[in-house]
Amino acid sequence: MTKTTSLTKSLLGGLVFSVALATASFAAGVDVNASSTGLAMQGFDPVAYFTEGEANKGSYKLTATHDEATYWFTSEENKALFEANPEAYVPAYGGYCAFGAAMGFKFDGDPHQWKIVDDVLYLNLSKDIQERWVTDIPGYIEKADVNWENIEDADPAELLQ
Repeated sequence: MTKTTSLTKSLLGGLVFSVALATASFAAGVDVNASSTGLAMQGFDPVAYFTEGEANKGSYKLTATHDEATYWFTSEENKALFEANPEAYVPAYGGYCAFGAAMGFKFDGDPHQWKIVDDVLYLNLSKDIQERWVTDIPGYIEKADVNWENIEDADPAELLQ
């Protein structure tokens, strides 16, 4: 096999994988905070928060789809754990900001601003918001849980009007 043929096959393989990944992910609904290509959590591994206790960027080579969003993983083990029970690892409120949900809005969740409470992963918009959220976690979770029933299927922009 020539160097050019090998390079062409590698490029075509990557292109096919990218198209398949993007096509499978375009349908992520407004209930999940995902990019326009369907990538959830900005590519951070949702399982790593539980197994490693930190935010770790996953790999585009290790993916799984749940609720029409694509998740990246740092290892095959984390991917397998997720596939066996995705609801145990996906963040609350579809990965939107937990404090924002408590206020009735959908703001991006920053994968670096997180906390696990009662085995549930919560993300917040920023360090300042996270600091405010931790002053009354049970109260904000209670408010967010009630609000989520009304905002889950709403487009984030609609909630700002």
